[in-house]
Amino acid sequence: MDDLLKYKIALTMIPGVGGITAKKLISYCGGIDAVFSEKESSLLKIPGIGGHLARAVNRFKDFKRVEKEISFIEKNKIKVFFYTEKGYPERLKHCEDGPILLFYKGRADLNKQKIIAVVGTRNITEYGKSKCTEIIEGISKHDPLIISGLAYGVDARAHKTALDNSLQNVGVLGHGLDRIYPPLNKPLAKKMLQENGGLLSDFTSETKPDRENFPKRNRIIAGLVDALIVIEAAKTGGALITANIANSYNRDVFAVPGKTTDTYSQGCNHLIKIHKANLIESAADIEYIMQWESEPSKSKNKQQQLFIELEPEEKILTNLMKENGEASFDYLVKKSGFSFSKASSLLLNLEFKGAVRPLPGKIFRLNGIL
Repeated sequence: MDDLLKYKIALTMIPGVGGITAKKLISYCGGIDAVFSEKESSLLKIPGIGGHLARAVNRFKDFKRVEKEISFIEKNKIKVFFYTEKGYPERLKHCEDGPILLFYKGRADLNKQKIIAVVGTRNITEYGKSKCTEIIEGISKHDPLIISGLAYGVDARAHKTALDNSLQNVGVLGHGLDRIYPPLNKPLAKKMLQENGGLLSDFTSETKPDRENFPKRNRIIAGLVDALIVIEAAKTGGALITANIANSYNRDVFAVPGKTTDTYSQGCNHLIKIHKANLIESAADIEYIMQWESEPSKSKNKQQQLFIELEPEEKILTNLMKENGEASFDYLVKKSGFSFSKASSLLLNLEFKGAVRPLPGKIFRLNGIL
């Protein structure tokens, strides 16, 4: 067992110490064990560490609880990933507020080449079930790792569909690994572990599934993946929180559109409307935007793109994108001098021609060679 594990666990147990603060403390003190031997006066000199937090760190003494947690980890053969060590998910490592410690039970590869999260409402409709199944079945040929939150509704459907298609899938929990919430999903969690999937959490055992834990859980889901798919979501809720976090991490976000009168399509429609999600109708949309097409298809597309004919006004916009390969809508409007409606129309034409593709955040990226 890791000699420093007790300090790693202890740091996560201190109230007010999240991922960013923990990394700052370790960096300034020179090591995880040094954090606990540092004087309170020295901790106060660290930027952003106030008196209350310095006292909480300096006076932490509950190492009996830490030893109990280590016993739980050993007994249940749980893997512990520290953010500087091998095994910690590479994608999450690059997120500033990612947790310093993860607890993992399972065999799925958290650094797999393709990783997709599927999230949405607990009140999934028949339409949502159908789209969830259709999309996961459609991308199964690419053998992605499927990530979700093991909740009712869309999460459970995503996990079950992944199992049906022999895809590894991982549930990210808003509580410790000593329980499953909701309890009705225990058989599903057991099946996931049997089929080379996994369960992941940054919470120690005995942590209850309290409401405030789930937004914290959502940042892990967003950070683990290449892209996030929102199947159904109301105007507010965890799925939209996760989508916003994914956007802040520069992940691709997709949303399934629905009727404007459908409660659980309003969140998805809003994400698409404000350019925080790509509209997705089928798995083909993910393949296109994530560039997962087969090699022959890619070659064919490149050949087609070599012969794209652009109008003079369209060339103005593509030339503005060439330096960085992409540009924001506001930048293109400002530099081109076109009106909003004119620029929108030209960009739509360029998209139809296969010259550009829209990204979340009102960003447009060049495709191929022009």
